[in-house]
Amino acid sequence: MAFESLTDKFKSIFKKLKGESYLTEKNMDEMLKSIRLALLDADVNYKVVKEFVNSVKEKAVGQEVFKKVNPSQMITKIVHDEIEKLLGSDDSEIKYPTSRPIVIMLCGLQGTGKTTTAGKLAKYLQEKLNKKTILAACDIYRPAAIDQLEQIAKQVNATFFSLGKENPVTIAKQAKEKAFNEHYDAVILDTAGRLQIDEQLMEELLNIKKEVTPDEILLLVDAASGQDSINVALEFNNKLGLTGCIMSKLDGDARGGASLSIRHLTNVPIKFAGVGEKLTDLDAFHPDRMADRILGMGDIVSLVEKVQDEIDEDEMKKEADKMMTGEFTLDDMLAQMKKVKRLGSLSGILKMIPGMPSISDEQKERAEQEMKNFEVIINSMTKEERQNPSILKNSRKIRIAKGSGKTSYDINKVIKKYEQMKEMTKKLKQYRKSGGKGLPPGFNFPGMK
Repeated sequence: MAFESLTDKFKSIFKKLKGESYLTEKNMDEMLKSIRLALLDADVNYKVVKEFVNSVKEKAVGQEVFKKVNPSQMITKIVHDEIEKLLGSDDSEIKYPTSRPIVIMLCGLQGTGKTTTAGKLAKYLQEKLNKKTILAACDIYRPAAIDQLEQIAKQVNATFFSLGKENPVTIAKQAKEKAFNEHYDAVILDTAGRLQIDEQLMEELLNIKKEVTPDEILLLVDAASGQDSINVALEFNNKLGLTGCIMSKLDGDARGGASLSIRHLTNVPIKFAGVGEKLTDLDAFHPDRMADRILGMGDIVSLVEKVQDEIDEDEMKKEADKMMTGEFTLDDMLAQMKKVKRLGSLSGILKMIPGMPSISDEQKERAEQEMKNFEVIINSMTKEERQNPSILKNSRKIRIAKGSGKTSYDINKVIKKYEQMKEMTKKLKQYRKSGGKGLPPGFNFPGMK
């Protein structure tokens, strides 16, 4: 995800500081220089970096960190608080009117994924907040924009509203009227984008704002576009008076400095973060959790929320009870793997767990390919073989290998992983039987140290 490089650099800075008995003027200056370079390399605005470093130094001196033995933890806390402040530690959640539907105008440049994000936002409102939503097609210029929004509306079970090539102001106005008359909770206006900011675009958006008076004017900002995104946000904010931003592509390889700069320079809060390409990949933005991630502290709260959203609690309990009885088949193993895949990329999950090491792109690809191989191999087995893997002898393995396009070595890897997981369930069963709770001391998941 974005900030991956920055996270590694912060970890290195704090690790080096742990080796110091006391903080001195010399190692303080070295640390601040390293922080400055790390932020600049992450494409954070120079002015923001300068203020950030000065603030960290001022707080460190004010709290007399120099007199503390092993000052690393206190410095980490100061840096964390400053990052959270930079991202906007105030409440940035959307406020929903109680007496009428909320009108959200989504705007931005062309190519940022605005129409897809409109769908993500509709899905978020409907599934997480139980808001009956209209998606209004106000982009009448881009080829197939209306058709794309209609298809997305079907996928997220939102109501699609369009008047074809009618004036976008009229479309927005009638979508709002429909929401009032038919008791909808929210209207999302997918407005037209441009390759660059121009007067015609701004005039159209201003006319929509004047006629519809939206409760929220949200700008979609591409995290990969660096300093350009700040200029775009400043321009849109000056013209329209933005109420918030949605940062897209925070799951990519972008350096991500835009989101660290944009809140501070525009005073516009970040309200949502796009963390993937799927329509479920939109999260409410929490500055404190993002600060945790940037400093490599994980984000266990978001991980728990993701698990609750993606995996049925009764289903989890049923499977856990089954495992505690010692029953565990290849079908069960495949089901567990599919659940992990629903939570997102492996590297993304690991980043949410405090203390977990980062993995390289090569390791990530290898792990994800292995999961795909396992699925193909298990699906090539008969029901009897999946329920009772002990019958998998050479002749059966050869047949499965041919059917899955894999080798006998690949089949043996699946069986080995299965045996490890089965052994794990036995240990858990014995531990719980003896009155233990949680995980046994020194317990390791298969394949992880």
